[in-house]
Amino acid sequence: MFDLAYAMGTGGSGGGQSGGMGAFIPLIIIFAIFYFLLIRPQQKKAKQHKQILSSLKKGDRVVSTGGLHGVITGLADDVVTMEISPKVKVKVSRGSIAGVARKAEGES
Repeated sequence: MFDLAYAMGTGGSGGGQSGGMGAFIPLIIIFAIFYFLLIRPQQKKAKQHKQILSSLKKGDRVVSTGGLHGVITGLADDVVTMEISPKVKVKVSRGSIAGVARKAEGES
């Protein structure tokens, strides 16, 4: 039994170890995969959302993140006033606008 323990001890040759950069190659590959599958698309979507928020104007039909559909009647720095029904106006944060709704075929 003691012979087995000596046989499993560390050897002086170090034959099982690879080069210094060889160990980092899998980590670099994993980071590249995460970048192209997760980080880059998220940055692209955030940039597009920021562009949509900066181009809002009165009369745009928008959808909020809470699901409210309405027409913008007023804009401030951080607040958007939208009319969700005739004579019913609500104020929402500009950041909570999910996007501009598409116009129906009959609308101009």
